[in-house]
Amino acid sequence: MSGERPRGAVKRTRVRDHLRDLVEARSPGEPIPSERVLCEELGVSRPTLRAAVDELVATGLLVREHGRGMFVAPEKVVQEMAMASEGSAFSVPRAAGSWAGRVLEFETVPAGARLGRRLRISPAAKLTRIARLRLVDGEPMAIEHLHVPAALVPGLQPADMESGDFYDLLRERHGVRVREAVQSIEPTVTNESESRLLGVPVLSPALLFERLTSDAGGRPVEYVHSVYRGDRYRIVSRIAFDDGPSGTTAEGRSGGHHPGIPPGDLPGRPGGRSTTTGDVQPPA
Repeated sequence: MSGERPRGAVKRTRVRDHLRDLVEARSPGEPIPSERVLCEELGVSRPTLRAAVDELVATGLLVREHGRGMFVAPEKVVQEMAMASEGSAFSVPRAAGSWAGRVLEFETVPAGARLGRRLRISPAAKLTRIARLRLVDGEPMAIEHLHVPAALVPGLQPADMESGDFYDLLRERHGVRVREAVQSIEPTVTNESESRLLGVPVLSPALLFERLTSDAGGRPVEYVHSVYRGDRYRIVSRIAFDDGPSGTTAEGRSGGHHPGIPPGDLPGRPGGRSTTTGDVQPPA
């Protein structure tokens, strides 16, 4: 039995790679061959094929339509993140597509202790809290929860959050110029209410963003947490490697880890391994 498992994994990989080739050769919305045809072409069982299809459906490359078959999924919305200059923070060009918003909640409430600490305001200070559904080319893409000190945005109305860029609005109407943000991104899954708004099955893969934005004077002006569809949103970043001595990072430390790149595979480090305590192992 132990000898069968590697063969099964190899089959699934072969089927998955074949499906990816089919997707790349077609445009969004085009059909791919039926399960029966694919099983005959590849010489695999239905369960093996369906397991590979399930993976590509979950990652947003294929779409199943009951009674109709399988189709190439719509293109993902790509958000690029690039280093603004050497050693500085990321710059974020505007994401692809036509973005709009639909306000779900809009209220002014006391900040409370937790958000007061984040935004460096009194817990009793007023906070404008906005939940909105973000749409790209008319399709739901994300649910955003924004928290802004009310004193910074007097007269802000729900209609102001339906279109345009919020940071442009802050600058042009309220004189608030955002300068930088600390943002984290981690995987999550959608709950029942999020799934209903985004039009995806419950527990679908998603990306959780948390961001604290500051103005030119270092004052926090916005805290946001958002859930983006994992099947339709992709982040692309540019990575620059230092050209220092082999085995050192830009900061001069030995070893280190670059996400997604096994130790020893960095430019200028042929065949090497991390020299830090407790080596980071390459992906299996």
